[in-house]
Amino acid sequence: MSKKLLVRWGGILVLGLLAVAGCKSGGSPSQPTPDITLKDDPSFAGDIQTIFNASCALSGCHNASASGGLVLSQGQAYINLVNVVSTGEPPKVRVIPSDAGNSYLVIKLEGRQTVGVRMPQGGSALSANRIQNIKNWINKGAKDN
Repeated sequence: MSKKLLVRWGGILVLGLLAVAGCKSGGSPSQPTPDITLKDDPSFAGDIQTIFNASCALSGCHNASASGGLVLSQGQAYINLVNVVSTGEPPKVRVIPSDAGNSYLVIKLEGRQTVGVRMPQGGSALSANRIQNIKNWINKGAKDN
């Protein structure tokens, strides 16, 4: 192989390695995060509250100063959701135990509401597994467990 060809291939190899290294060190603006496990019977405290903490309560929207009274912080989320009429679209109920399809929480998460916007507002939609875990929790009776 000629010296010129070696230099050319060496340059191509270096550029390729730099491109790969850039991707692995955060060169990509939005790297996918691993999704949560889909559960048939998720618990409120261990699974559902975790979703609220990450996407709703700690993001500043549904914390102690939440408008509409929907505080989703730990210790308050359950009592503010289950069998509580929505302030955004009454007489719809936020969480109807054993009826995820008609629960306003699910309607908002799936973007099927007729008032307002899909939740979480201003953020990415929850993953299919997160929404399904919420639906499974509701359909299993929306237990405070």
